[in-house]
Amino acid sequence: MLDLRFVRENIELITEKMAERGEAFDPIEFLHWGGERKRILQQLEALRAERNRTSEQVAALKKEGKGAGSEIARMKEVSDRIKELDEEEGNCERKLQEVLLQIPNLPHASVPRGRSSEDNQEVRRWGVPPSFRFDPKPHWEIGDALEVIDLGRATKIAGARFPLLKGRGALLERALSNFMLDLHTQEHGYIEIFPPLMVNRASMIGTGQLPKFEADLFRTMEEDLFLIPTAEVPVTNIHRDEILDGKKLPLKYTAYTPCFRREAGSYGKDTRGLIRQHQFNKVELVKFTAPEDSYEELERLLQDAEKVLQRLGIPYRVVVLCVGDLGFAAAKTYDIEVWLPSQRTFREISSCSNFEDFQARRASIRYRPGSKGKLDYVHTLNGSGLAVGRTLVAILENFQQSDGSVVIPEALRPYMGGLERIVAP
Repeated sequence: MLDLRFVRENIELITEKMAERGEAFDPIEFLHWGGERKRILQQLEALRAERNRTSEQVAALKKEGKGAGSEIARMKEVSDRIKELDEEEGNCERKLQEVLLQIPNLPHASVPRGRSSEDNQEVRRWGVPPSFRFDPKPHWEIGDALEVIDLGRATKIAGARFPLLKGRGALLERALSNFMLDLHTQEHGYIEIFPPLMVNRASMIGTGQLPKFEADLFRTMEEDLFLIPTAEVPVTNIHRDEILDGKKLPLKYTAYTPCFRREAGSYGKDTRGLIRQHQFNKVELVKFTAPEDSYEELERLLQDAEKVLQRLGIPYRVVVLCVGDLGFAAAKTYDIEVWLPSQRTFREISSCSNFEDFQARRASIRYRPGSKGKLDYVHTLNGSGLAVGRTLVAILENFQQSDGSVVIPEALRPYMGGLERIVAP
């Protein structure tokens, strides 16, 4: 969430930046409720001053032994009016907050301009896409032939866009998650978290999923709880409404969880296979940093996520998202995209973002730089390290062999009991 005063003093800048994002920002509602609140506050100030004066008059009259009935009656009238205006001011404050919660974050100055993913800029590539002497198959065909993916039965059980892995497919998924967690905790210094998989509305508001993206979320109606779309939500909210010790920053957490998304706006996209699912598993990386360190920490987080693919030997590229392709809460985002031979293109497997103080303001996460330092909002960052299902897809496609088998990357073999290859049963 942007700072109220900053928005009020920079209406033209906000409007310009939202237009660059492809978002319409009409300041009329914001200015209306801001004006109403200012008017009410001025009335409240005058009435409170009158109440104080009247109270002094009542005290003086009583001290002199005189009656103060009219003054007491007036003081009651003023107090009642103050109560009414307090409620009106609270309503204006809520309306202003509602407007603020709908405004996306401002892009960092280093973010390239552009309208869509076509305008994203490639930063670097790693690895060489494999060459085949046969037409590479898509992962769903490979998985079906090896009897490690069964999307037909998943559809029978739950409907479209749900996974069912079995045998060595399930083992590969588990191996990947354990490999990623070990790498991030043992080598990169993250603390492992296993958070709740359902969160309350305040947690969703804190990280920016609500109110804008409620249509994309799975919700339990009675309890008003939400299945998490990413571990970013519960892990970031660990420190909601807290003041952190600046000396302990950055805090670095990693979590492996299932994730649940309705994918409300993606009908017709990636309808086959495991690329776009309602349920998928992901290892998430989350950081809480001091503002002056956050962009350096973003680069480190990105490198931590890249290291997974480097250890597995999967070719990928890194792109920086343009303004028009940024997520709602992000100030800057790098996407890591893996090579998929069947599609002859790179597909996103991780987004690594700096939200600056956007989430921290919504979730009230502050820190004290020193023992007597002034409180300030932390910067929050997160990234997938990595999406487990998409990593499994990349392995099946990049390491497929002419005989239909799939070679297991060496880094994963200790997690698969020494298995070197998945072959058809």
